Amino acid sequence: MPLAVDSAGARWFRRAARPTAPRLRLVCLPHAGGAASFFHSWADAFGSDVEVLSARYPGRQDRIAEPCLESMADLADAAVEALRPFLDRPLALFGHSMGASLAYEVALRLEDRYGVRPQGLYVSSRAAPHRVTPSDVHLRGDEAIIEEVRGLGGSDAAVLDDPDLRELVMPAIRSDFRIVGTYRASSPIPVQCPIFAYVGDRDPNVGAADMESWSEVASGGFALRVLPGDHFYLVPQQGELLRDLESRMASS
Repeated sequence: MPLAVDSAGARWFRRAARPTAPRLRLVCLPHAGGAASFFHSWADAFGSDVEVLSARYPGRQDRIAEPCLESMADLADAAVEALRPFLDRPLALFGHSMGASLAYEVALRLEDRYGVRPQGLYVSSRAAPHRVTPSDVHLRGDEAIIEEVRGLGGSDAAVLDDPDLRELVMPAIRSDFRIVGTYRASSPIPVQCPIFAYVGDRDPNVGAADMESWSEVASGGFALRVLPGDHFYLVPQQGELLRDLESRMASS
C-alpha cells in the first residue's frame, strides 16, 4: 500500500515510485544553490531496498514561487516537519556542502523531537558545524557570489552564463549563501548515529582535516573517504561514491 504523504512532505521531497516498501530511506540534501534534480540519477541506484528522497528547497525549480528561507534553523525546522510522514522506516541522511550542515541539524532535531536516530549521517565537502568559518560573500553582492560559485565548479556555474536563467536562480543562491555565511553551531553537540564523511582531494576550500572534524560530533563512530576530484567530486566519482554508500547502508 503506498505511503500517504501530506502536502508538506510532497512539496519538500521528490521520490521515485516503489513497488514494495523500502527497508531504508536515504534523504539527500543539496548544496547552496542546488536542487533536488542534483540527485536525480540516484533515484534507482540502490534498488527497491532503499528509497531516495531528494530535498526540494523553497524558491527553486518547482517551488520557485515560494519565498526562500533565510537561516539554517528555519531550513532544518521545515525539513524535519516535512519528514514526519516518512518516519515509518529507518532514515539515513546525505548532505553535500551546505546540505551537510543541514543534515547535521536535521539529525539533531529528529533525535530530540521524535526520538529518531538516523541509520547514518553521510556528509560531503563541508567542515563540521562547530568548525565552519563564517563568510561575508553574501554581503558583497551578486558578482562576488557568482565568482564563488564559479570557483567551486559544478553545473550551477554553467547556469549563471545565461542571463535569463541567472535572474531565475539568483534569489535562491543569494539566500543559500546567506545561510552558509551566517551559520556556525555554537557548540559541538554529538549525534547518536555514525558519521561517514567524503571529500575530493582537490577541493579548493575543504580538505581532509576539515572533514576529520566531524569525528568530534560522532558518538556512534566515524569514517572518512577521500575521492579524486574537486568540490563536486561526487559527479565524476558518482559510481564509486554510490557503491560506498550502498555498502555502508547494507551493513547497518
